[in-house]
Amino acid sequence: MDIACIPLTGQVATDHLLNKVADRLADDGCRLVGALRVPVADAEMAHCDSTLRLLPDGMSIRISQDLGAGSSACRLDAGALAEAAGVAETRLTEQGADLVMLNKFGLSEAEGRGFRALISKAIESGIPVLIGLSDPHRAAFEDFTGAPANLLPADEEHVLSWCRNAAGAGHR
Repeated sequence: MDIACIPLTGQVATDHLLNKVADRLADDGCRLVGALRVPVADAEMAHCDSTLRLLPDGMSIRISQDLGAGSSACRLDAGALAEAAGVAETRLTEQGADLVMLNKFGLSEAEGRGFRALISKAIESGIPVLIGLSDPHRAAFEDFTGAPANLLPADEEHVLSWCRNAAGAGHR
């Protein structure tokens, strides 16, 4: 099973890193499927707005909802997240991929939802997966995969090298 994780030490920095790697891989002709968070400025993180960029074409789906001023409830739009996951899974089934990339294994995935089915399908198909991983969800991730997390340093060249090597067998 080829699955590697980028530790989420700073969400904004990880978003930028994953998007840069995806763009470089796409320029190389690597067939990508998945979803990456559209990077925002640090100041915008306080609003918890999240939009996912679906790979390979960049279609965007906003997965956060405006709950109004003063709200402290979770802003995740579970329906929009399910839509994004469904689109990505359909793309993997219909178009195949050399690599699946996801911005993170988060609470939804830890609870059995989100992009979990896509990750399973990729693993079952022998397609490598690159995913962001935070410490709070590491145990759930390792329970799900049945293996310790393969953590890569948050370094663009190192991550790119892993991706190219992992995707090499299926990469055109």
